[in-house]
Amino acid sequence: MSRGLPSSSQDLLDLQCGVISRCQVLDYGLSDQAVSRRLRTRSWQQLHSGVYATFTGEPNRTAVLWAAVLRCGPGAALSHQSAAELYRLTDRSSATVHVTVPTGRRVRGAAGMTVHRSNRIDAARHPMLLPPRTRVEETVLDLTQTSGTFDEAIGWLCQACGGRLTTAGRLREALSQRKKLRYRGEILAALAATAEGVHSNLEYRYVRGVERAHRLPVACRQARLIFGERRYYLDNLYRDFGVAVELDGQAAHRIQDRWRDVHRDNALTSMGIITLRYSWADVTERTCQVAAEIGTVLRGRGWMGSPRPCRPGCGIP
Repeated sequence: MSRGLPSSSQDLLDLQCGVISRCQVLDYGLSDQAVSRRLRTRSWQQLHSGVYATFTGEPNRTAVLWAAVLRCGPGAALSHQSAAELYRLTDRSSATVHVTVPTGRRVRGAAGMTVHRSNRIDAARHPMLLPPRTRVEETVLDLTQTSGTFDEAIGWLCQACGGRLTTAGRLREALSQRKKLRYRGEILAALAATAEGVHSNLEYRYVRGVERAHRLPVACRQARLIFGERRYYLDNLYRDFGVAVELDGQAAHRIQDRWRDVHRDNALTSMGIITLRYSWADVTERTCQVAAEIGTVLRGRGWMGSPRPCRPGCGIP
């Protein structure tokens, strides 16, 4: 138990990783003078104005996040990159803690924090999870709005849906509650693709820039195949024609990963499936050539159609 606080406070301190606000301290009967004495003797430490760590030593990450929320007052919630960190949408901790507060609230001297304001924070905040944070759908949409590029924005959608943290339907519902949203049309199109099994920005680029733009057949996304005791999940499978298109955004692979891909391709070949592999550069810079190549392979496997030019000057006649 932290020195100077009654035993009844222990549950709260455990919940908040040993961090407490001035208002909470006063509710437990401790005076400002008593707080000042503990700060002076360094048995406590001040993390923000009116927010204290009731322990010595460096606060851990969760304590830092709690301190930021408590500094911003009732109704505040971690959001943006900080909420994404808690949902494991990202494996990086931002140097700045992002907190959203009700519109009209002013938070002064919030060092190390970026404070956002919203008139929807009550609806956006998760009703149960602690430290308080925005719902995962709200977090993802917030991140799309602060993304520097559209590719980065779509990456958040794919990460959330591909990681099964939410669904395209739930994101669409959250989107419908917002009057203003940058990239609204593009995000809706991307959500339609994620609902079909698109799990990465690279896969979305393929669907949009290669397959749809050149009117190739529609592939089955994340197609599951069983070969012996092994299960394989293919990015894109043109099942009627026995053609798989695998996408890889990594510039380099470990040798064991390359051999794993070779063994999988060999297994698919024994099942009568041809595998074509493309990189990020192929899908983003050589879309027309890639579409032509896939079209040729599909026609050789029975497709009666032909790729169509995506624009004037497209390499496909």
